[in-house]
Amino acid sequence: MYLLIQCFTFASLNNNIMPTAGNFYIATLKKTHLGWGIHRRTKTRTARQNEGFLPIPSKYSIAFNITNFHNQQQSATYHFSTSDGFIKNKLLLASGNKVRGDIFAKNFHGKGDLKLLGYWFQHINAKIGDHIKVEFLSSTEILLTHWQPTATPQASI
Repeated sequence: MYLLIQCFTFASLNNNIMPTAGNFYIATLKKTHLGWGIHRRTKTRTARQNEGFLPIPSKYSIAFNITNFHNQQQSATYHFSTSDGFIKNKLLLASGNKVRGDIFAKNFHGKGDLKLLGYWFQHINAKIGDHIKVEFLSSTEILLTHWQPTATPQASI
């Protein structure tokens, strides 16, 4: 069994602390993450192939202070690469929220390119239930790793 333990200092909004090197979480892929442009809750636009996104569980967006555009104190844009080298130094945008106007982001997607993660998901042959490790290399850099352990990894706060 794999056990991942991550210790970190709670990032309070008053301190304006962004994610720090070593912070990480594990995202479990669902149908909507792999086919965002097709499997949507609303019909506000036409279906689009190859769009994808990564969820940010609220406990991690709060703890790591991953915010969207509503927070004017820090950027919602992160440089990222994938550990397999398929994507190098592109941009992810932290966006969305659970409650209208909330500053904490609920997902990552390619900035200006909603298909960027979708193409990587295709490259790694991602399936529902696969895991993606979202690791902060610095406050503005992320490394994504396709994680296929024999047991579900656990990250703790």
